[in-house]
Amino acid sequence: MRRRSRRKSSTTLLRELDAFPKVPESCVEVSAAGGTVSLLAFTLIAVLSIGEFLYLRKTWIKYEYAVDTDMMSKLLINVDITVAMKCNTIGADVVDLAETLVASSDELHYEPVHFELSPEQKLWQRNLQSMHNCLEDEQNLLESFTEYTVADAKHKKPESEVLAVGSHNACRIYGSLKINKVAGNFHITLGRSIALRSAHAHLSYTLSEEEYNFTHRIDHVSFGKYVPGLINPLDGTEKLTKKNLHMYQYFVVVVPTKVNTFQFSIDTHQFSVTEKERTLNGTKADQGIPGIFMKYDMSSLMVKITEERTPVGQFLIRLCGIIGGIFSTAGLLHNFIGFIIDLIFCHPKIEKSNPPTPASKSPRGSAAEGQTNFPELPEAAAHEDESLLQS
Repeated sequence: MRRRSRRKSSTTLLRELDAFPKVPESCVEVSAAGGTVSLLAFTLIAVLSIGEFLYLRKTWIKYEYAVDTDMMSKLLINVDITVAMKCNTIGADVVDLAETLVASSDELHYEPVHFELSPEQKLWQRNLQSMHNCLEDEQNLLESFTEYTVADAKHKKPESEVLAVGSHNACRIYGSLKINKVAGNFHITLGRSIALRSAHAHLSYTLSEEEYNFTHRIDHVSFGKYVPGLINPLDGTEKLTKKNLHMYQYFVVVVPTKVNTFQFSIDTHQFSVTEKERTLNGTKADQGIPGIFMKYDMSSLMVKITEERTPVGQFLIRLCGIIGGIFSTAGLLHNFIGFIIDLIFCHPKIEKSNPPTPASKSPRGSAAEGQTNFPELPEAAAHEDESLLQS
């Protein structure tokens, strides 16, 4: 008995805490106007829910900047440059800010090639340049990964099917050099480099000025670990000149970058470049030597690029708010419009209620069942009854 009473009391308590009272169906009144409002409300809920789902799938890019504390590690510089001179007449090396020879020309590969491209190679270069121009219009590095599927579009440079007649007239310099994370200078000029105690020098063959030709084509230049599919600012650059004593300068600022998306996560280095070229006149006042000089500097800031999207919990909360808000607003508008219509087109009649009968006022008559209500006697008859009783 005690258990039953406890169960009964707990059930009663739960019923008292019910915040959703049930209305009998006999008390519910339906109408065509209410059905129309409900249909519009369901349609609006469906449209907004689809919009929220599309917004859930949409991602955005978050940028964060931090100080790059890893300044003692080494950094790779990847190059693939073709110069319109023979390999035994030019050399490439890297000198850092302290005028220390970091990497010599022996660490790179020198391949005699023809500077003229085959039809397949020309098509590859045009595609690379057009894609590079498209990517310059983008706002960030991440869109160059996700919007253009660069990894599929930028395939390996095709080999020459038909070699040009005659000897090779150019030299392809390619490979990777390990450098310090300080400002430096990568350059290609006459002669192979040799390391000295306090400086470095280039041993050049005796060439006439007419043989100088630093027309070049940059197929690839990047810093850090090689990332397939990433197009860098200098990729596809081609410089042609008819002047012999010509110097090309590229001023590069390298920024460490960490990219973290839902598809991939990489650590790379993006850079900006400024170009300058001039012709030397050979006088003492005009200092400089002909060649290709790429002066780079390391940024002390690191960029973190993260791809984010709306959390699922926030999506569910917004969805519940849409459903509840539309239902509540639709109900209020329906009642308000119905009231306005009744007020304008209808004239509600105020019926006077009949006065209640004495029986209805009597609490005893309304409370007790089966009892007979006797009518009240007139006052004269009541006085006669009192006089008879007294006699």
